Amino acid sequence: MELRQLKYFMEVAKREHITEAAENLHVAQSAVSRQIVNLESELGVDLFVRQGRRVRLTPIGRMFLGSSKQAMQMLENATQEVKEYLEPERGTIRVTYPISMAAYTMPTVISSFREQYPEANFQLKQNIYYDVIEEVINGEYNMGILAPVPMDDEKVEGHVLFTEEIIALLPSNHALANEESLQLSQLKHESFILLPEGMHFREMAINACLEQGFEPKVAFEGDDVDALKGLVSAGLGIALIPEITLVDTTPRFTVKKSIANPRVTRTVGVITPKSRKLLPTELIFFEYIKDFFAK
Repeated sequence: MELRQLKYFMEVAKREHITEAAENLHVAQSAVSRQIVNLESELGVDLFVRQGRRVRLTPIGRMFLGSSKQAMQMLENATQEVKEYLEPERGTIRVTYPISMAAYTMPTVISSFREQYPEANFQLKQNIYYDVIEEVINGEYNMGILAPVPMDDEKVEGHVLFTEEIIALLPSNHALANEESLQLSQLKHESFILLPEGMHFREMAINACLEQGFEPKVAFEGDDVDALKGLVSAGLGIALIPEITLVDTTPRFTVKKSIANPRVTRTVGVITPKSRKLLPTELIFFEYIKDFFAK
């Protein structure tokens, strides 16, 4: 089996069209077809079902694609490791994280890191909570920054950087706007603005309310934390918000209130794979970010 065959196979699987794959690879269609046939012959299975000019993966083809991606990622990591071993301060740091980390946490720490390591590069990807974990597990990324930090996962190691408060964001004309702090139970009759279903922070907000004996009434949903802020600013309801997303400013026509009873918190930190080591430049960033938040 040749590396070229795997590259051709993965491109055809992605395009589901041999001609389009060949054009993207800048090789002849016949060369791609021949290598796919040779690969199938060597494996003794059909990887694709031919449907006219298009192809689609067979069940065993989908399994082989997953393994091929992991193998290619391992090879890329090995190549990158050699390059970074020679010049670790010029390497690439690949990090995946949820959008709630995008407004303050990631920009702040990257800006500080680049002052010390100006030639380091970053490849960043925003994703939802569970996909961040999955991407670290399957090898697409070696590092994820997220909250809360999973501490009992079999495949990733959790490293807590800090713990933050979850606060209530209210319209400035709200009846509770002048309260010094709130009890969560005081919000039981309020209209809540939440993130969409499937988002981890939504689950966290709902569970916090359920523990206080009520299910929040959902009035609106916003795609991200900034959308929640905007909807609260428009007077359409209240929201529970990670405190760090309000570090720089509180949106117009809103007030933020701490929740004193019970305190609602979440851990913020880094996850790394248990089965793989960080690349040299990633390790430098990993140690840096731990020191950064420990100060």
